[in-house]
Amino acid sequence: MRSLLAICVLALITPAVLGRTMDRCSLAREMANLGVPRDQLSKWACIAEHESSYRTGVVGPPNTDGSNDYGIFQINDLYWCQPSSGKFSHNGCGVSCNALLTDDIKSSVRCALTVLGQQGWSAWSTWHYCSGYLPPIDDCFVQVDSFNSLNSLNHGHFKM
Repeated sequence: MRSLLAICVLALITPAVLGRTMDRCSLAREMANLGVPRDQLSKWACIAEHESSYRTGVVGPPNTDGSNDYGIFQINDLYWCQPSSGKFSHNGCGVSCNALLTDDIKSSVRCALTVLGQQGWSAWSTWHYCSGYLPPIDDCFVQVDSFNSLNSLNHGHFKM
């Protein structure tokens, strides 16, 4: 009975530990809410799709230099985040790698923007998949944009 209870408890807490799986629209909306320019959102969605399948809790296999990549954007621990193992990192984002694995993508987005600012889109090895086709994101904002338009037409007197 105790083992069954332990399995049930483990099943309940595992998703929180392993992060969450987003989709194109949930990622685009959250990134927009965090201030990421809308004209970049398709690019970020493409990178997240190819790097982690939109999963926040992914730690990639070791790279040839022994480093690992973390989170939805697969950010490298040699240059950008401090691994919990304590091994050397330049830690350019000033963040622990574990912070890049959580449900809250704020640290991942901040760090990804830092990487982009210093190295450009080609910092991601999967960027070549994104340089031609980008996933559409406009449909992710249709309801929000429609509501904002309706609200402004009603001069802010929209009642729900």
